Amino acid sequence: IYFVRYPAMSPASPVWLRVRVVRVLWALLAVLPWPWKLWALIHNFQECTWQVALNKFQRVGENLESDRFLHQEPVDTVRNVFNMLVDSPIDRRERYLGFPYYLKINYSCHGQDSEDLVRRGHLMGLKPLVLVTFQAPANFYRWKIEQLQIQMEAAPFRSKEPCLATEVCVMSWYTPMPIKNGSVVMRVDVSSNGVGPIIPNQRFHVNINGFLKMEGDKVQFTVGDELFDLKLRYFVNVPSRPLWYNVDQSPVLILGGIPNEKALIMTSTNFKEFSLVELSIDSCWVGSFYCPQAEFSATIHDAISTESTLFIRQNQLVYYFTGTYTTLYEGSHSSKWVRVLASECIKRLCPVYFSSNGSDHIIALTTGKHEGYVHFGTITDGLVSFELLPRNQSMCQRILGIHLRWACGRRAGLRLMVCLLLDAFPGGWRPEGTQAPPPLCYTLLLWSARGLEFLMILGTETYTNTPMVPKGLFFNVYNNLLFIWGNFLLQSYNTENFLYLADFPKESTIKYLVNSFQGDVAIVTETEEIWYLLEGTYQLSRLFPSKGWDIHVSLQVMKQSSLYASNETMVTLFYEEDKLYQLVYLIQKQQGHLVKRQVPVENVLLYQQYDKYHVEPEGNFRTLIFTNFCPFEVMRLGNLPNPQAYTRQERYLARPPMVLNPSGFHTENSLAVYQGLVYYLLWLHSKYDKPYADPVHDPTWRWWKNKKQDKDYYSYLASNWLSAGGVHIDMDSYEKVYDLKAYYRLPERIFLDKGAEYHFSIFLTARGHSFEMGTVIGVVVADPSCTESLVKQRVLVKRNSVLFLVRPGTELGYEGRVVVCVKGTCAPCPCVPARGFSPSAQGNLMVPVFIGCPPGKRLAFDITYTLKYMRLKNKHYYDCIYQDPEMPCFLFRDMFYPFFLIQDLVTGDSGSFKGSYVLKVVGGGRSLDSIVDYNEEEIYRYNSPLDKTDSSIWTTKTAGTTHDMAFYIMSYENSGIEWLCLENSPCYDMTPRGIFPPEFYFKVLVSNRDVDNSTYCDYQLIFLLHIHGLPLSAKRALFLVIVSASVLVGLVILYIIICLLWPYVVRACSHLRWRINNIIASESYYTYATSSRVFSLSSQPTVELRTLL
Repeated sequence: IYFVRYPAMSPASPVWLRVRVVRVLWALLAVLPWPWKLWALIHNFQECTWQVALNKFQRVGENLESDRFLHQEPVDTVRNVFNMLVDSPIDRRERYLGFPYYLKINYSCHGQDSEDLVRRGHLMGLKPLVLVTFQAPANFYRWKIEQLQIQMEAAPFRSKEPCLATEVCVMSWYTPMPIKNGSVVMRVDVSSNGVGPIIPNQRFHVNINGFLKMEGDKVQFTVGDELFDLKLRYFVNVPSRPLWYNVDQSPVLILGGIPNEKALIMTSTNFKEFSLVELSIDSCWVGSFYCPQAEFSATIHDAISTESTLFIRQNQLVYYFTGTYTTLYEGSHSSKWVRVLASECIKRLCPVYFSSNGSDHIIALTTGKHEGYVHFGTITDGLVSFELLPRNQSMCQRILGIHLRWACGRRAGLRLMVCLLLDAFPGGWRPEGTQAPPPLCYTLLLWSARGLEFLMILGTETYTNTPMVPKGLFFNVYNNLLFIWGNFLLQSYNTENFLYLADFPKESTIKYLVNSFQGDVAIVTETEEIWYLLEGTYQLSRLFPSKGWDIHVSLQVMKQSSLYASNETMVTLFYEEDKLYQLVYLIQKQQGHLVKRQVPVENVLLYQQYDKYHVEPEGNFRTLIFTNFCPFEVMRLGNLPNPQAYTRQERYLARPPMVLNPSGFHTENSLAVYQGLVYYLLWLHSKYDKPYADPVHDPTWRWWKNKKQDKDYYSYLASNWLSAGGVHIDMDSYEKVYDLKAYYRLPERIFLDKGAEYHFSIFLTARGHSFEMGTVIGVVVADPSCTESLVKQRVLVKRNSVLFLVRPGTELGYEGRVVVCVKGTCAPCPCVPARGFSPSAQGNLMVPVFIGCPPGKRLAFDITYTLKYMRLKNKHYYDCIYQDPEMPCFLFRDMFYPFFLIQDLVTGDSGSFKGSYVLKVVGGGRSLDSIVDYNEEEIYRYNSPLDKTDSSIWTTKTAGTTHDMAFYIMSYENSGIEWLCLENSPCYDMTPRGIFPPEFYFKVLVSNRDVDNSTYCDYQLIFLLHIHGLPLSAKRALFLVIVSASVLVGLVILYIIICLLWPYVVRACSHLRWRINNIIASESYYTYATSSRVFSLSSQPTVELRTLL
């Protein structure tokens, strides 16, 4: 009977711990059967995987294949649905749009029907959670740098196919597939809500393919014609080739090397789906005396993809094709392949893996008349340009007898330096009159390591008889590690001191290197061997062919895996995040197909350790002891801070609206509402750039601020099934998340401002009775001049562990990006503990550290505190007659005390800006419509304390100025501003319009650039300031005083004159009235007398008549 043990052993000082393994193990298994049953359950469900497909908006519910990601513009297909929501929290006056695609989500398990599984999972309460991560664009001048995510809960939806069942036959889950301006690369992480079956988390790459177009109802490639026949001769006995692309930026990957075919393998899903495309290029080539062509081939030798453009080399011709990406730029797309560098002979294209200064880059090596020169290509928003380097003299003219082999890009601040690899001197001699090259350039023979694993090149080494054949070089911009490779492998951290890794056999020649940029390097040789190297170490491990690989393949064949076959050809090898993948052409049952499969590096390394064992007799038993090269059993991380403050990852949460349906299935209308809500949520995020800080620091606050008080009413409608449209929108389901927790692992990257630090703890637990006290950890930084690290050690005797407190921080006065590696000093190669069912390498941690201004911080005008402080200092506050709550007014004669906030859009924190800043008035006008921007001369005259032209708009009592004394330096403690508006300023002599005092709008710029040493951030804020009560000019005021006084004096004199003349006027009036009365009286008497005589005469006959009667 053999009992297996793994004693801890350190390579430096082996310590074998002999502990008897007793038979109580079987008793323990009998007593504790349930954990093993649980393991069996988990092990079975580890075979389950998520399935994600892209469906058009109009094809939701159809069981068809995945659509291609072509359309990039929002669609106006949800407006009618939102118009039906008459009694809901949304504002129907807003414009709600939708995205052109949905994500369709299912899951499948090995050997089980997927439709039954999905129904079972739905009935058990399974809800997939989808996390979409938008990759920031290369051109940060056009788009702001941000790390944005949105997490959505998938909604169940029944298939539209006919079904005999009452409720459901076929169903899937759906979420909107959001699109964001400035991003063409998106990662989709699918996980479970923790209810129902156990399905591992899975990541998918769903990128926009800008090299597609619609012709009628069909999708066509713009770069050529799609081929549907993968012939055997395309892949069988064809050597593998590297996959070159811009890391984290290229939405489309291309791979050439199809023999005698001008064809590429193209994918926008990292080879989950791919197409073989025959390119529409002119393959005609005519050689010349300066550019000889020995033979013609239609093969695409080099293929490189950037964020927007594809580059290929066929023979010695270079072509590029710019895709259609409306989310990145307008126009600039190609309708055909464009030949570039037409007068040059290009022998190789070299990739530059990372963008620099807002642009992608590529390097073309020339031959013939321009041997030794390189063409440095720059791609900005789809526009391609090349520059010939060096500008004066080629390297081959400087050093005769050599040829240029390879070039790579190396970042140096905002510049990108070019590294060149040259051939050795023939015969080992140096021509007279030429400058001596570095020692590595004229070494002809490989070094003799004399049994050592590595050799430091000092110039005193002995050599073998094997000639050195340099093939290429690779530079890691994160840790400044340079590799030079050929039939050897050299590495250097400073490009001056080199290590020769002697484990690599000099009989082999490296064909290309693959780097994960997370500490792992895979090497492919000319004979298709695969080697593995951990950066910063010196031990090389051969993965294929190896005994460990044979064991792994045998296990996969026993499991009847479809990813392995006896006849297979590796097409390429590449890293996806930190996992190594192969693209392999398999021949099964005389049918060939391409598959993407993971290379299990940890498993292969673990299997290779099984041949290191011995048997020791112990009593009646024999013990099989395996050598464990790890000095510890478990390495755990603890005390990790909340990640968002360092990763700068902004995350939004969106859940589907609740449907008023007993079955819980969504309809097309409810999914359309989900689309519109997700679109509006991201629209609020993009528009949240108000210069005036809101009372609540959240982009979604304005969305629901007028509806929150009616939340109970909407809940009442939903509980009684009265919600309009059959859906209920929960306002709390659309929010920004500020409290993400750490998951006991280091983040992908962290951002540190000046003086900031990141701290965490490492627990190392030993095997056996006592921990080896000699085991320590080391922290390696790429550039010690900019980053410092502090490590403290605590031995936990009772827990048989050692606790290390690690605290990397930034040095003051540096800005850039570096990498911090944490290594166990006793683990030069990755430790793969023999425990669990998914072994993982331990002992090495790496995190890139970006030193500079963390994304997601902005400067805002703190209007709330400004008003509060001004009321306190000025004892009053007078607003305008017509008040605007979005832009309060300030009185001209009051001292103005502006205060500003630093708003953290990632964590939701905000605090007063305590640094120094420069305030300038850069524009203004009497109304919002008449605001004009001032030129540089005007800005200087209006804001500078040195101005002598009487043009100053404002002044302050602070004595601080810039170095050239051109502008005042303000601060939190000294922020008082006194308005002047002198004679030659634009706000001078403002006349009122109407009865209200004159007003003026100032366009104010606030910036801390070059004046604030407390941060690396260059904040800049432009906002409008409304000032009322502006005074008149002195001349106009004096004129108005004189006019007013004259009018007043005239009125007084008139009053005096009236008072003096009033008695005479009264007397004259009285006399006049008496005369008038007399005249009237005499006239009346005369009239009366005449009337009496007439009356007496006329009355006599009447009397007589009466007498007669």
